[in-house]
Amino acid sequence: MATTEFGHTLRRWRDRVSPEAAGLPPGGQRRAAGLRREELALLAGISVDYVTRLEQGRAANPSEQVVEALGRALRVSPAEREHLFHVAGLVPPGLGTVPAYIPPSVQRMLDRLAGTPVAVSDATWTLLLANPMYTALMGERHGRERNAVWRTFLGSGSRVRHTPRSLRKLEAGQVAGLRATANRYPADLRLRGLIAELRARSERFAELWDTGTVERHDVSRKTVDHPQVGTLTLDCDLLSVAGSDLRIMVYTADPGTEDAERLALLAVLGTQTLVG
Repeated sequence: MATTEFGHTLRRWRDRVSPEAAGLPPGGQRRAAGLRREELALLAGISVDYVTRLEQGRAANPSEQVVEALGRALRVSPAEREHLFHVAGLVPPGLGTVPAYIPPSVQRMLDRLAGTPVAVSDATWTLLLANPMYTALMGERHGRERNAVWRTFLGSGSRVRHTPRSLRKLEAGQVAGLRATANRYPADLRLRGLIAELRARSERFAELWDTGTVERHDVSRKTVDHPQVGTLTLDCDLLSVAGSDLRIMVYTADPGTEDAERLALLAVLGTQTLVG
């Protein structure tokens, strides 16, 4: 049965990945050198219970998104990623669909930026991977909230401060970017579903989509209102990965500034809540 083979594969590959290789601290005494289920769940953004059920063959039909997330967490090669999809009973995403594979070389680069807020998104602005510093800065994001365009038009927004003008530019830039992505990946059903939902549920999105806006969104500097450390104004650099259409967003502060001090405090606090 495909799900049983998927569970066996998941367990074997979890055992071969050390915490250090996955960008995690070693974490005391271990019965095995590989990742614990809790660590795999954390890295993949799914529950520990679901990882357990998948490994034991009690959960069937993992979604494409779950398989992709587990593959990223396990640092699989392109051939191993394809195998993981097959044993899950799925067809690996092919040409014409938005790439979501993060190469090991990019993973290693992110591991070396542990003290800097860094996130990786695909061409639809869906968050694929965020390091602990990024999560501490911007908060946890789950489900549909992981897509920045959905969050802007239908969700809870973000901690980034906007004026009415900057919000209009953000909205127009996101719609223009999503249209360009749809033109590059016409066969991506998930992308088509996202666009259809946004058009049906958001009058503002539908208006911008129908007018054919080509606004570019400038993300070079952002002001973030953080509930614990206060306001931070940070440089935001957007890097692209050749051949993969991934977007890497990196936040930094000018050395010696209050913003740098608050970012350093955030590194200490992580996702804790200050108690007065």
